[in-house]
Amino acid sequence: MSRSKLKDGSQSNDARSRAAAYVRMSTEHQQYSTENQRDVIAAFAESRNYEIVRTYADEGKSGLRLEGREALQSLLRDVESGTADFSVVLVYDVSRWGRFQDPDESASYEVRCKHAGVRVLYCAEQFENDGSPVSSLIKSLKRSMAGEYSRELGVKVHAGQSRLIRCGYRQGGPAGYGLRRVLVDQAGAVKGELRRRQHKSIQTDRVILAPGPPEEVTAVQGIYRQFVEEGRTESEIAAALNEDGLRTDRGSPWTRGTVHQILINEKYVGDNVWNRTSFKLKQERVRNPPASWVRAERVFAPIVDRLMFEAARQMILARSYRLSDDQMLDALRKLLLRNGYLSGIVIDEAPACPSSSAYASRFGSLLRTYDLIGYAPDRDYRYVEINRRLRELHPEVVGQAMQAMSEAGARVERDEGTGLLWVNEEFRVSLALSRCRPTAAGTNRWIIRFDNVLRPDITVAVRMEFDALSIRDFFLLPAIDVRSDFVRLGDHNDYGFEAYRFEDLSMLAHLARRVPLKGVSYE
Repeated sequence: MSRSKLKDGSQSNDARSRAAAYVRMSTEHQQYSTENQRDVIAAFAESRNYEIVRTYADEGKSGLRLEGREALQSLLRDVESGTADFSVVLVYDVSRWGRFQDPDESASYEVRCKHAGVRVLYCAEQFENDGSPVSSLIKSLKRSMAGEYSRELGVKVHAGQSRLIRCGYRQGGPAGYGLRRVLVDQAGAVKGELRRRQHKSIQTDRVILAPGPPEEVTAVQGIYRQFVEEGRTESEIAAALNEDGLRTDRGSPWTRGTVHQILINEKYVGDNVWNRTSFKLKQERVRNPPASWVRAERVFAPIVDRLMFEAARQMILARSYRLSDDQMLDALRKLLLRNGYLSGIVIDEAPACPSSSAYASRFGSLLRTYDLIGYAPDRDYRYVEINRRLRELHPEVVGQAMQAMSEAGARVERDEGTGLLWVNEEFRVSLALSRCRPTAAGTNRWIIRFDNVLRPDITVAVRMEFDALSIRDFFLLPAIDVRSDFVRLGDHNDYGFEAYRFEDLSMLAHLARRVPLKGVSYE
């Protein structure tokens, strides 16, 4: 069979070239839905006589960074390893490749494909990616425009969020002990209370803070009264709360740090404060100076008298103001000597030491404070705090799993002794939260340990992001396919493991649902 080349370099009808499609969608316009991208790419492939043999899809992934875009990383890995069974990559447009703030970064991934002998073609662009000076100039402009779009969008979103804060609406985060998130419509009418990790479903709805259960409100007011009027320390107050059998909003015992956070948070007097920290364009997270904070006073119903709050704040500030710089640093040195390492939580929990916020305020940041006492940790002790967060989060994730399966019609019971979930009296489920462990090579690892003593039928491995606050994904690992005590998962895994990966708990609910048998009569 003869082969003849078309003007664009593709093959004629005598022989179809093999191509891969790459699609990505974050939360942008419907124009960028992966379905629309696939349709355009398919039409382009048909017109150029390409056969699409593989599709790499990053669903719901930002184009600001390569991190987290497993499909693009897999594509690059296949191309550079020589295992790719295609010679062309088809992409909807330049912005799908990435909206990187550095346009050279976007170009570098195309160059990596090119050096491996794989071309990149953009299907919805008005230029031919043929390496000509004109196409190179247009691509460079398009890449800069893609990055500028993200920057401008970030500015608009920040302005919109700031306006909502000043209007008295809550922007993310848990309500905190003694408070609840309440959903209101665009006219301000209350629609109901949002449970933990519940989100609004209508764009025009808003969230405000409201006083929680009376017993929690009374406890918060008692914390302030004991601190201001009775002169009790945070540690003493925490001990008293624990003796009374009270728990924090996360269900954990009270500590000096959790009491301290209640004493310094302005939401308890009805003030709305936002933008204390920034994570713009998914770059470095920074702590903003107070002048950059966005605030609105008296927008929520207060549960603490403002005079009481100001008195508590002045007492806290006075503790560090009374100490000289040398005294504060000496207290930190003693804490380091006694504990062996330092962290924000360790400092906040130490009764004879100013708070971590006091050190950050006095010396600029905790890291600078560490430098001043000659502390350069050779080990990352953040795992102590992360493990604590995971222990606090575990009951909540178990509750979500039980709710998801129950809503699917399953009967779910939790064994208080083992913690296993007994589903429909048919199979047992174990949920394990795994922290993210960065490696020296710049990748991430998750270690999943299996309880082979209790022998659950399915282990739901919950992979956490590095901050241990948000969930990356779920692996539903059946015991029949796992014969070791633990497995190590990375950013990218063999297909054998990827087949068990899911974005949410819907598959677990699907497995637990009860399905009536058709054609069976009951008499």
